[in-house]
Amino acid sequence: MKGVTHLYPNEQVASSVYEYASKNSLDLPKHILDHYQWAYDNDPEEADLMVSPLQAQTQVWIAKTLGSKRILEIGTFVGFSALTWAHAIEGHEDGKVITLEFNPKASKVARETFARTGTDKYIELIEGDARESLKGLHARKLPPFDLVFIDADKTSYVTYLEFILSHSEPGSTDRLLRPGGVIIADNILRRGLVADASAANPWHNTEKNRGEDRRVLDEFNKKMKSDKRLDTLLMPVFDGLGMARLVD
Repeated sequence: MKGVTHLYPNEQVASSVYEYASKNSLDLPKHILDHYQWAYDNDPEEADLMVSPLQAQTQVWIAKTLGSKRILEIGTFVGFSALTWAHAIEGHEDGKVITLEFNPKASKVARETFARTGTDKYIELIEGDARESLKGLHARKLPPFDLVFIDADKTSYVTYLEFILSHSEPGSTDRLLRPGGVIIADNILRRGLVADASAANPWHNTEKNRGEDRRVLDEFNKKMKSDKRLDTLLMPVFDGLGMARLVD
């Protein structure tokens, strides 16, 4: 394909570029970096479920650039990403992060982390099935969110998107996402498998290429692109970052 830029010749150069980019981007507070390191020290394999520090820096930059005050996160895990959102809204008296998590063990770690770091004044964690939690949130008739971040079970991405859009109708007084609000979805390329699952992809014959994840993520990406209410950009960074602005 014409115009495709092959940036880095090997893993060593790619890692060096990543580290250079992170060092020359906005700083993350010590308590956020400490929590990231703690997660890797305690369970390196599970810790891979977190966003990277550079992605966390990206999230902070996006939220601050948008002037976000209210953020909804679907998928807390141990709270690293929620800490970054809380950092982004610091200084706003009405700033709020609501984060949804299914796993009780992860929820416990996240709650303890928020309490220890003093970020629980910004963050509300709701434990349970996110599909039910979203219904409960809508029933509370809260002010609309400025940004929604989806980073949970991949097979439910389409369900989450459809719920957000159907409960953010133009003219509605109890919408989830405000007009001009942004949806960000993580892991939408799944190691590149969503775009190319052939044997040329080193992840072809792994767990990442089994189950419904790849099919649902492809459906999600196409829905983001085809919905006339969304201006969508799919970025081939990290594990694939889908971003959409709700037009109305």
